[in-house]
Amino acid sequence: MSEHCLFCRIIQREVAAEIVAESENCLAFLDAFPEAPFHVLIVPKKHVSSLNDVTDAECVGALAMMAAQVAREGGVADSGYRTVINTNGNGGQSVFHLHLHVLGGRKLDWPPG
Repeated sequence: MSEHCLFCRIIQREVAAEIVAESENCLAFLDAFPEAPFHVLIVPKKHVSSLNDVTDAECVGALAMMAAQVAREGGVADSGYRTVINTNGNGGQSVFHLHLHVLGGRKLDWPPG
């Protein structure tokens, strides 16, 4: 854990968030600034700064499995949803704790931006 990391503080329950799913290795919560009607962030409980720093394939697998779970539970799995991992500054990463966005609830255009 990193004491200055917002997502680590959410994992430790030091900062409030609306948690929608939790496993041994991951936590999912509603995005505070949603970009779609359904917007969940999924983070590994172990602090990993970005996708570039992942050393455990199970970490990414756990994020993907939880993404499918929250999409089903959130009612967007059948209509469709998008998963996104932003990496570093030019990739749009703003919190440097690996996180996967799950977006749905409307038609999502491509390219995203």
